[in-house]
Amino acid sequence: DVKAALAVGLPSYMVPSAFVLLPALPLNANGKLDRKALPEPVFEAREFRAPVSPVEESVAAVFAEVLGIDRVGLDDDFFELGGNSLLATQVASRLSFALGTKVPVRALFETPTVEALAAVVESQDTEIRVPLEAGHRPDRIPLSPAQQRMWFLNRFDTDTAAYNVPMAIRLSGDLDVDALQAAVADVVTRHESLRTYYPESVDGPVQQIVPATEVTPDLRPVRVAEREIIGAVTAVGATTFDVTDEVPLAAKLFQVGDSDYVLAFVVHHISADGSSMGPLTRDLMQAYVARSQGDVPTWEPLPVQYADYAVWQRTVLGSEDDPGSLASKQVDYWKKALDGLPDQLDLPTDRPRPAVQSFHGARADFTVDADLHQRLTDLGRQTNTTLFMVLHTAFAVFLARMSGSDDIAIGTPIAGRAERELDDLIGMFANTLVFRTRVDGQASFAELLEQTREADLGAFANADVPFERLVEVLNPARSTARHPLFQVGLSFQNLAQSSLELPGLTITGIDADMAISQFDLHLIVTDRYDADGRAAGITGFFTYATDLFDEST
Repeated sequence: DVKAALAVGLPSYMVPSAFVLLPALPLNANGKLDRKALPEPVFEAREFRAPVSPVEESVAAVFAEVLGIDRVGLDDDFFELGGNSLLATQVASRLSFALGTKVPVRALFETPTVEALAAVVESQDTEIRVPLEAGHRPDRIPLSPAQQRMWFLNRFDTDTAAYNVPMAIRLSGDLDVDALQAAVADVVTRHESLRTYYPESVDGPVQQIVPATEVTPDLRPVRVAEREIIGAVTAVGATTFDVTDEVPLAAKLFQVGDSDYVLAFVVHHISADGSSMGPLTRDLMQAYVARSQGDVPTWEPLPVQYADYAVWQRTVLGSEDDPGSLASKQVDYWKKALDGLPDQLDLPTDRPRPAVQSFHGARADFTVDADLHQRLTDLGRQTNTTLFMVLHTAFAVFLARMSGSDDIAIGTPIAGRAERELDDLIGMFANTLVFRTRVDGQASFAELLEQTREADLGAFANADVPFERLVEVLNPARSTARHPLFQVGLSFQNLAQSSLELPGLTITGIDADMAISQFDLHLIVTDRYDADGRAAGITGFFTYATDLFDEST
């Protein structure tokens, strides 16, 4: 069997999926291979093979859970099913906990099928991971490391909306305002993070949780003309908070017609992240449906709250003074990976960098058609990389050419929700990884892509230490003029698409440009696929600091 023989010496991504037997290769008049005359391969339907062993069943279950699909077999490939670099970190973490062993992210790239990965996992040593569960809370609940950085940024400047997470939806039809008000109160009650503020104590900042009745927004409709609605939504999104003195949450309901409303919502990043919008919309939908029928929502209780996570995270990381702790090992990795990193990437700007970063920004949109999207995806498969790694490499090359530097640092956010207990929770779980690329001008793109793959896998394998702690440990030259460690971001959007469907209402999202850029330059892309899983194009945009760049630049 040719395929079996090739599989012995080649990684799975290099083994052909179809074979065609020919008596001879077709040649053209010049005696060269006539590719157009080659017959199309016939792909036979693959027989589904169900997982058998407990480890195979666990691997298949985690694939299905993370990717949101119903059935996964032994021969199914994680990346062919729609997995990507960022989701791979979730799979590795969940398998590590479920099976009591360390599953490196690299193993998923090298053995991406259920059967092959299960075989690798069974050979790993046992590792006990602290379970995430609701337990004893100290009298003073500490902030998570991610929250601590948000807290210090807020203390530095309480008049900026740069770290707000806004959302706005238009509700057209027969809206039950009282039911919506009650539903919002239900969601605030369900998620402690939406009713927490962060005062300073003798032990530093702490989480102070208050009753929902003290903070639920007043949603009595405010009349606004249609031409003014974007400005009204933007104003809500630009609400500023002092997180030490108030719960950083605001919402308003605008009425723009007899049966036309807009709900605008904003929360500070210390209390929620982008991935929190999924649980928020799902819970709001369920609560509104129940309240509009005169009932109360009957959702499953949350297994943990954010305060439980903050306490648990400190336990998992351990002390950096302990050489065997997770924190110590990962901090050592980052010290080596980022040693000698330049303090600033100098792109050609239209104006000098101001002494204090204002976060004023604008955006420039673009699209990538389906054909190029497919070719980029194919390149990833041919090189055992992912679309994220391909785009990361291309972006690093672009930045190297624009800056004249061969040492490129790019920051990328990851969801940080490796444990399944966090799937339905609102809170600040996102972490930021610093990807460093040495761009050799003499290297081919394939060689740079391989280098990027190795660097990205190393970063993903050491993603537990919060970015905020890295800044403290690495102690780069501090400046109010720029972001520490990197000034250019790359965000690969793979947030769960939550559709908000309510009885008697038509729901549409409102995208209000907040005119903010957290970095000098930030590339944000979303890959899209049709119903059959084929590449349907990439949408994206750059946000840029208007203190530095003009739109034409």
